[in-house]
Amino acid sequence: MRTILHLSDLHFNKIDPRKAAALVEAAHGLAPDLVVVSGDLTQRARARQFMAARHFLDQLPRPQLVVPGNHDIPTWNMWGRLTEPMTHYRQYISSDLEPTYSDGELIVVGVNTTRVLTSKYGRINQLQIQAVADHLRQSGEAVTKMIVAHHPFDVPANDNQKDLVGRSVLAMDTFARCGVDLLLGGHLHRANINGTAQRYRIRGHSALVVQAGTAISGRLRGETNSWNMLRIYPATAESPRRIEITPYVWNGCTHFTAAGMRAFGHT
Repeated sequence: MRTILHLSDLHFNKIDPRKAAALVEAAHGLAPDLVVVSGDLTQRARARQFMAARHFLDQLPRPQLVVPGNHDIPTWNMWGRLTEPMTHYRQYISSDLEPTYSDGELIVVGVNTTRVLTSKYGRINQLQIQAVADHLRQSGEAVTKMIVAHHPFDVPANDNQKDLVGRSVLAMDTFARCGVDLLLGGHLHRANINGTAQRYRIRGHSALVVQAGTAISGRLRGETNSWNMLRIYPATAESPRRIEITPYVWNGCTHFTAAGMRAFGHT
C-alpha cells in the first residue's frame, strides 16, 4: 500500500500562515510515502516567493515530486518570460521540471504543461507524450501508474473547457495504451474527481483524474482550501487495485479535516 499527499496551487505571497502551519502538522501526522505538488507554488514567480515556497517544502515530509504551474513563470516581465522563464524555479525548487518517482509499487511521472506564450492555459507536446510513455512502459501491470501536471486532463462540464490541457486527446490515447491509472493536477482551485471514460471514450480503459484545490492561498474562487490524501492498495488474486481518495478541507479555524473518502476499484 502507498500513501500520497497531493497539494496544489500554493501561491506564495497570497498564503495564510495558519493554514500553512496546519498543513505541515497534518502532513507529518499522515506520514505519506510521497508528497506531490502539482504547480503554482508562487503568485508572480518572484525570487522571494520561491524562497518562501522552498522554506515551506523543506518542512514537509520527503520524498517529494513537484511540477511548475503557469504562475511559476514571470507574468509582467516579458523579456524574462520569453528568455529565462524557469530561472527562479530552477534555482529555488528544482532543476528538474519533469521529475519521476518509482518504488516498485508506484511510478509517478511529472509533466511541465506551462507555456511562455500564454499566461494561463497549458499544453503537452508530442516529445513530452513520448517521454511519459517511455517511463510508464518500464513498469508492469501490477505497478500503479500516475501522471502529475498542473493543467487538468478533465474539467467539469460547466467549467471553462479551455482549462483542459492542450493536446489532451492525443496524450490520453497514448497514456491509455501505457495503462495509466491516475492523473493528478490543479489549476482550477477546486477539488474534483472524474473518470476519463466519458470525455475520451477509449475502449477498455478508464483512469481517474484527481484535482486538488488551492491548499493554503486566499485565491479561493468560492471554494474552501483543500488538498488530497490518496491510499493505493495493490491488486490481489481476490480483488482489483483499490484507490481511496480523501479531500482534507480547512475547518475555518485551526486545522484541516477529512471530508469523506471515496473509493475506486481499478484494474
